[in-house]
Amino acid sequence: MQNLNAIENKINEIIKKKQLKTNPKIIAVTKTFSLEKITPLLESGHQDFGENKVQEAEEKWKNIKNNYSKIRLHMIGKLQSNKAKKAVELFDYIHSLDSSKLAIKIKKYEEELNKKIKMFIQVNIGEEQQKSGIMINQLENFYNYCKKELSLNIVGLMCLPPNNYDPVKYFEILRKNSSKFNLTELSMGMSSDYENAVLNGSTFLRIGTEIFGERNT
Repeated sequence: MQNLNAIENKINEIIKKKQLKTNPKIIAVTKTFSLEKITPLLESGHQDFGENKVQEAEEKWKNIKNNYSKIRLHMIGKLQSNKAKKAVELFDYIHSLDSSKLAIKIKKYEEELNKKIKMFIQVNIGEEQQKSGIMINQLENFYNYCKKELSLNIVGLMCLPPNNYDPVKYFEILRKNSSKFNLTELSMGMSSDYENAVLNGSTFLRIGTEIFGERNT
C-alpha cells in the first residue's frame, strides 16, 4: 500500500502543478503476484486491477470478484481470439483489441452472455513488426468498423511505446488520434513512464512493479 500511496501522491502533485483536467486511474497489474500481495489493496478499497493472461486471471480473480463487487478487472495483455469468451465473462475492460477477428469474436460473446465490455483499441504506435496493434494509417477504418458495424463499446486507445525511445512523442500521437475520434479514455503509461503519460492526458495507468516490486518470473 505504501508504494501505491506514493504513486498517487506523485500523480496528484503533477496534476496540481500543471493544472491538468485529467485524474487517471491506476490499474494495479497483478500478473504473477499472489493473493497475499494483492489483498492489502483490496482491503483498502482499490478497484482497478489488470492481468495479462486469461487463464491466470480466471484462477485468481473469479472468487475475488464475488467477494469484492466493486472491482474493475482489466485485460491488458495480448488476447487470443479463442480466449475471447472467457475474457468477456471475466473482465470489465479489454485494453488490447487489435484485430477484426478478435472484434467479431467479442461481439459474438457479448451477445451470448448479454454483457457489454468497455474496450480500448491497441495502436501499434511505433509501427513495430513484433508488436500487436492497429497501425495508425488503418486506425480510422478499424475504429469505424468496430463502432458502426459491430456496435462495440470503444472507450479509448491504448499503446505500448517502443523500448529505448522517449515515450513522450508516442503519447502525443496517441492523444491526438484519440481526440480525432472524440474518445475520452487513454490507456498509456507503465511503471517506467507513467509520469510522462499523466502529463499527456492518460486516464488509465498500467502499473505493476512500482506497486508490488520486481516479479520472480
